[in-house]
Amino acid sequence: MTDAEIELVAEHPVDELTELALEAEAQGFDAVWVTDHYNNRNPWVVLTSIAQATSTVELGPGVTNPYYAHPAWTASAVASLDEASDGRARLGIGPGDRNTLNTLELERDSPLYDVLDAVNLTRDLHSGERASYDDLAVEAKLNYSAREIPVYIGAQGPNMLRMANDHGDGILVNASHPDDFRWSLEQIEEKKTEVLAYTSFSVDRDAEAAAEAARQPVAFVAAGSPPPVLERHDLDVELADEIGDDIEAGEFTEAFSKVSERMLDAFSVYGTPEDCVSRVRELYDVGVDTVVVGSPIGPEPMDCIGLAAEVLEEV
Repeated sequence: MTDAEIELVAEHPVDELTELALEAEAQGFDAVWVTDHYNNRNPWVVLTSIAQATSTVELGPGVTNPYYAHPAWTASAVASLDEASDGRARLGIGPGDRNTLNTLELERDSPLYDVLDAVNLTRDLHSGERASYDDLAVEAKLNYSAREIPVYIGAQGPNMLRMANDHGDGILVNASHPDDFRWSLEQIEEKKTEVLAYTSFSVDRDAEAAAEAARQPVAFVAAGSPPPVLERHDLDVELADEIGDDIEAGEFTEAFSKVSERMLDAFSVYGTPEDCVSRVRELYDVGVDTVVVGSPIGPEPMDCIGLAAEVLEEV
C-alpha cells in the first residue's frame, strides 16, 4: 500500500472512534487524524484513547488552530500525546474555519502570521528553548523534555500554501479534485515538503450508497467554497449559496438534497472501489504525495475502512 492516512470525525463516542482507529491500523493505515471541532468530542481525549489502544499508527489533530487554545498549551498537549504514544504524535494546525470561530466570537485577523507564530513557538518549546513572541505576548518554556514533533499545516489560499511549503513538515490541502492540486502546486512553484490530499472520501460496493454518504461533507465544502473555487469547477454559485443558507437555517436534509453530481465530483472521492482507484491515481499523478481518507469514509465507516485500504492498495 502507498502511504495511507485516515481522518476520524470526533462526532462519535470515544470508544467507537478508538475502535475505528484500531481497524484502520489493522488494515495497514499509517496515520490517524482526529478532527478538532469544539462542538464534537475533544480531540486530545480521543487521541489519548487511540494512543493507548494502538501501537503503530501516527496520530494527531487534523487540524487544530491557534485560537481555541494558546499555542503554548497546544504544544504541550501534542508533546504529552507523543509521550503517551511512544513517539507517534504529529501536529496538524491551520487557520480554522471562520464561521465556527465567529460562533465563539474568536477573532481571526491575521491567520497566516498567527499560524506561523504557532508553528515556530511549538518548535521552540519542543526543542527545549525559551520561546519569546511579542505577538503572542508570551515568554515560555516547557518543564519537561519533548521530541521535535512533525508539524503539518492546513492551507488553501496562495499565501498560506507558500508559507506551509516553507515552514511545514507537510501541507494538508482540504481538496479532492486533481484540478485543485494543479492550482495549489502552481502557487508554491517549487515543492519543498510533503503534500497531502485531505479528501472527502466515500467508498462502497454500491455506488449510489457511496454518493449518498458523500452528500453531507460535500454540502459543507460547497457552501464554504469561495467563488473562484466554484468557478474552477464550473459550479453554480447561487446553488452553493442556497445550500449554505439551508445549513445556516438548520435545514440539513434540504441542503444535502441540493448537492449536485458536479459538486460530488469536485469535492469528493466517491463511488465503488474501482471508481475511487481511478480518482486517487489522478491525485498522485498531479503531484500529491499522500491521500488522507477523510469523512465520511463510506456509508458504514467500520465496514468501509477495509474498502478504502483496498483502494489505496491498488494505486
